Amino acid sequence: MNSAKDVDSGGGVDSKSGVDDMKDDADADKADDSADPDDLADTPVMYVQSSVSGAAKILVVGPMGVGKTTLIGTVSEIKPLSTEATMTKAGARLDTAVRPSKITTTVALDFGRITLGGELVLYLFGTPGQQRFLPAWKDLARGALGALALVDTRDLEASFDAIGHLEDLDVPFSVAVNAFPDSVLHSEDDLRSALDLLPHTPLVICDAREHKSSVKALISLVTHLIETITEAS
Repeated sequence: MNSAKDVDSGGGVDSKSGVDDMKDDADADKADDSADPDDLADTPVMYVQSSVSGAAKILVVGPMGVGKTTLIGTVSEIKPLSTEATMTKAGARLDTAVRPSKITTTVALDFGRITLGGELVLYLFGTPGQQRFLPAWKDLARGALGALALVDTRDLEASFDAIGHLEDLDVPFSVAVNAFPDSVLHSEDDLRSALDLLPHTPLVICDAREHKSSVKALISLVTHLIETITEAS
C-alpha cells in the first residue's frame, strides 16, 4: 500500500505539477470574490491522524443511480466533494433512463476520505455512472489499489459495463449489493452467476445510507486487497 506521504504520487500526479496546481488553486481562490469567508470558517478541518501509516486510493463505481454519491457521503470523515448536477432533457438523449425520483447525477467525480482502524486512510473516488464517461475511468483508475462496485438488484444488467471495465483495467474489486427498499432478494449463488463473478471476488449486501453497513463493505474490499497482495508476493 502507498504510504500516507505518497498518496499524491499514487494518484498519478508528480510533485512539480502538484505544486503548480496548488499555486493555480490559490490564485483562483484569491480571484473569487463570491466566496463567503464565513462559510469557510464554519467548515471543520480534519487532518489525517498521526497514527496513520498507510493510504490507498479506492474507486467506488457502478451505474447511474446505484448509490455511489450516497455511500461516499455516508462514510466520509471530511466534507465530501460532490459534483452532482440537475439532469436535463439534453442528457436524457444520451443516458440510460433512470427512475423518476432520480433528478441529479454526478458529472465529474465524488471524493471522500475515511480512516480505518486509525492506521489506514482510504481516499474514495466515485466515478460518473453514465456510459459516456467510461473513457475517463483510465485517469480516475490511475494509482487506485482497488474498487468497490455497487450494484442494484432491480437492474443487474446496468452493472455489467462497470464490472467489465474494472476487469479490462485490471483493477481488483469487490461487489456490494446496495439494498434499496424495493430491491428483489436473490441468493448469493444466483447473484454470482448473474454477475459472472469469480469465486474469490467478495460479494456483500449493504445499505449505502447506513454508516456501519457501508464501512463493512469497504472493510471487505480492503481485506480482499490485502489477501490478493499477500498471495502475489
